[in-house]
Amino acid sequence: MWDPTIVLLARTACHGPGLCAPNGFARLPAPATGRRPALGYNARMKRTLLAGGPGGVAVEVERRRVRRLNLRVRPDGTAHLSIPQRATLAEAQRFLDGHADWLRRHVARQEARAAEAEVAARDGLLPLWGELVAPPAGMTADELYRAELERRLPEVTRRMEEATGARASGWQLRAMSSRWGSATPGTGRIRINVRLAAYPPTCLDYVVAHELTHLLEPSHNERFHVLLARAYPAERTARALLRRPAREVAAANSFPTGNAHETSAG
Repeated sequence: MWDPTIVLLARTACHGPGLCAPNGFARLPAPATGRRPALGYNARMKRTLLAGGPGGVAVEVERRRVRRLNLRVRPDGTAHLSIPQRATLAEAQRFLDGHADWLRRHVARQEARAAEAEVAARDGLLPLWGELVAPPAGMTADELYRAELERRLPEVTRRMEEATGARASGWQLRAMSSRWGSATPGTGRIRINVRLAAYPPTCLDYVVAHELTHLLEPSHNERFHVLLARAYPAERTARALLRRPAREVAAANSFPTGNAHETSAG
């Protein structure tokens, strides 16, 4: 499950021609051995492309030692695309145009989160379980969220394991920047993003159910969605909430309260 730094990898490797000037990257002379040249300064020069044409999202494109196209949206909302040595700018442009909508959504999400952090720094309030609260003195947001998840996760996993019929071999809490959760079907281990504690409890229920369902069906095919909908019918509501900044959700749901522990005790 994806969220912010957001990372997207192309599923197929690039099969384009070698480095050449028309593609916007300087051509490096091939050594006498016939081997491909090592990356030099020119090979790493950066270009800017617009995803989706004029007025689209500006993306910094850089040739790197990678096998696939690697697209990232950084926490500040800027976008970066790493491409293989033999990829062309035309291939990079096609890839970006094909993911323009994805880019616009995630850039907007990152920008909203940055604005949210600025507001939080001014008023001292944090979103917690869908409400705005004053965090305990000396505790960072992620420390508060981790403590809340440690308290609430056991009960949620019990309910969702019963609902899905799947059981994880282990759970891990992480402050992840690109996913709300992830599962490894081969080992049965599941990782949950501590920042889910910023959202209403239904979001944690949904992500736990989502990852447990992946232990039964690794892909997002029709069977996966049928199993998930059966286990957690409110999935669409939770997904819609997770697409919005946590502070926006909290501000719409409640009046700010004075203490995090008082807010979460019920």
